[in-house]
Parts: sequence; C-alpha cells; structure tokens
Amino acid sequence: MSKYIPESLRNQIAISDKRRCCYCLTSEANSGIPMTHDHIHPRSRGGETTFENLCLACRSCNEFKADLTEAIDPVTGKITPLFNPRIQIWSDHFHWSSDATKVEGLTNIGRATVICLRMNNPVIVAARRRWTTSGWHPPDD
Repeated sequence: MSKYIPESLRNQIAISDKRRCCYCLTSEANSGIPMTHDHIHPRSRGGETTFENLCLACRSCNEFKADLTEAIDPVTGKITPLFNPRIQIWSDHFHWSSDATKVEGLTNIGRATVICLRMNNPVIVAARRRWTTSGWHPPDD
C-alpha cells in the first residue's frame, strides 16, 4: 500500500471503485489479491496524487499499463488514449464476451486498452471461468 496516498484518499477510492480493478473489473473479494493504486496520468509524466487521477487496478493491469497513457488500436492502427475510469464509463468502451471470460473493446479506446493491459491473459480468463461458474462474475453493474 502506498504510504504517500493518505488513508482517507485510499478509503475514498476503495469505496468509489467498489474494491475492484477499474480496468478489468476484477474484484478484490473474488481474486483474493489486494488492489493497487494506479495513477491514470502517471506521476512520471506529471500526474498528481488526487482522487481524479487515481483508481484501483489489479496488479496485472497496473503492471502492464506502467506509465503509458496511450496505445495502438488493433483495428485502426492508430495511437489511441487509454481508458480513463474517472471520466469515462466502462460499458461505453467494453463489454463481456458471451461466456463472460473476456473483456472485449467496443471502441478504439476499449480495444487499445484491452490489448495494452493484456486484460485477457490466460490466467485471468481461467479465473473468470471459475468465478462465472460460482456466480461471482461478471459484475452486475
């Protein structure tokens, strides 16, 4: 847990983000893995430690995002901004595959984010399959 993020801000983020990754929607309760705090606009690029610039992210999404703010949309081949969970709505850019194991991008932002953050890596897809069987997945909101 980052000591430079005040506890009151960490609590605000946890409640707002429903204790799940704002990118792939992995739940801390389902995965058992504590969420990390992602600077949407990275600190290394001048991003501030504010509610508007922080969100919860699973370790995998956070590590692959690193300090990136854009990626290539695989359909258009153009450089595209990554999804910003503080100003964009998840369901406008993503949806679940018919078996609820894969995040699918609906827009250039969604597609670029899915690829860049490797949101459908084999480990998480297998876990989502188990969560779906248990009725924990996908989130109903």
